[in-house]
Amino acid sequence: MVTRRRIVKGFGVGFGVGSGQALGLSALAGVTERLSAATTSPAAFPSRPVRMIVPLAPGGGSDAIGRLVSAHLTERFGQQFVVDNRPGASGIVGTDLVAKSVPDGYTLLTVFSTHAMSAELFAKLPYDPINDFAPITLATQSPLVLLVHPSLPVNNLREFIAYARANPGKLNYGSSGPGSAPHLMTEQLNAMAGIQTAHVPYKGVAPLTTALIQNEIQFALANIFTTLPHAKAGRVRLIATGGVKRSLIAPEVPTIAEAGLPGYDAVVWYGFFAPAKTPRPVVELLHREMVSAIRKPEVSRIIIDGGNEPVGNTPQEFAAIIRAEAKKWGALGRKLGVSLE
Repeated sequence: MVTRRRIVKGFGVGFGVGSGQALGLSALAGVTERLSAATTSPAAFPSRPVRMIVPLAPGGGSDAIGRLVSAHLTERFGQQFVVDNRPGASGIVGTDLVAKSVPDGYTLLTVFSTHAMSAELFAKLPYDPINDFAPITLATQSPLVLLVHPSLPVNNLREFIAYARANPGKLNYGSSGPGSAPHLMTEQLNAMAGIQTAHVPYKGVAPLTTALIQNEIQFALANIFTTLPHAKAGRVRLIATGGVKRSLIAPEVPTIAEAGLPGYDAVVWYGFFAPAKTPRPVVELLHREMVSAIRKPEVSRIIIDGGNEPVGNTPQEFAAIIRAEAKKWGALGRKLGVSLE
């Protein structure tokens, strides 16, 4: 019997079928796809509550943008879009839940840069970060900021680097987990500055920030969205921002690049996914409404006041960014010797 291999375009999935079975299986697949599309058509969707999985602890940037957009979608559709925080294993637990959910639009994922950054660094993941998800839109992007505990005798990046060099291995930094953006971007900072520091992973930005306030860790790269209020209150000290340009809400704070490490860039993003094979009309409907939410003046103002930039690009543009980020950080991670289990 001649065996053929059929590749389903767009999902990177292959399967072999005998020549005598190919037509029957193809017809059955077509019927299944039409039934799925019919039950989740834009006219019928959503007919029940939708879960918005945030794979990190409450209080971080992913949680904040997830709640902002979910509130708009609830108002728009008259159905509850419920944020469900599922932290654990650097976001892997919650992300895997979405990857294995029924692709009908009723389980969505609020995704952080970490998703793409760690795609090529983990030796084994229970899902394919690229092919097991349908990108909807990149919602916002923002720089990470370099924060230190107030007891640390440094007020700027040069003093921080000098102190770290004089005390190799004595400074602890926090991240939202192995392979997360704060982890990889801090390792990049260590390499460029020629310093040695110790990594302490947490389950999200909120517990990381608490640890910094309590001096369990001495510094961290974290999002400005949730940490700026603590900096203004004096609980932590903000000494530099990670973007290519200064933050609009903290213009007095220099970037890491201009303060001593030219070329350094630590900008993260937040976006939304559905499981792969979610009907295209449902993805497009969610895309239109999410972008509408992000661009509402009152929502945009909240995003901007938090130090973020509203984006709202197309699913195709978001997919391209994810692939580029996976390649970039995979190469850098291997160069820095970052290997994740």
